[in-house]
Amino acid sequence: MREQGGRPTSGMCPRLLSSSGQEQLAALTVLLSPEEPEESTAFFRFQVQKSADPRETYQKALRFLQSEYYRDSTDFSDRLLAVMPPDAPIAIALINAGRCILDFSQGRHSFRIPCKVKTVKESNANHAAAIWHNRVFNPALPDGMKVIAFKPDWKLAETNF
Repeated sequence: MREQGGRPTSGMCPRLLSSSGQEQLAALTVLLSPEEPEESTAFFRFQVQKSADPRETYQKALRFLQSEYYRDSTDFSDRLLAVMPPDAPIAIALINAGRCILDFSQGRHSFRIPCKVKTVKESNANHAAAIWHNRVFNPALPDGMKVIAFKPDWKLAETNF
């Protein structure tokens, strides 16, 4: 978060592979899933709704993300979240398959992590957390977006250092 103006590095955007290893997307932006997202969701929602200036919203949210948000790893579950249009073919394919592989790579390090995939219900607090987090960076994000959860199967994960 402290480098490149908060933009995710390539290592934070895994390749999305089918369970058989076929590439579905070259890069997917995923978010860490907070254990208790209500406070950060309220902050992101307030920042987005308070200012008509997306740059101001971005700067305030970036300061929060750089200073407090990622401070303690125990504040997050091992689930990852992604926001997609509900009619996106990749979203439909992911949900229908129920499984995928997230292939993270940066420099000499890589992690290939098989995951269970499911839709996050709108009533789930992580749905709002993912939507408002994304709206900080994309204020034009429309209503009705689908939030997809990826639950890693750590027993089958592969690493390469």
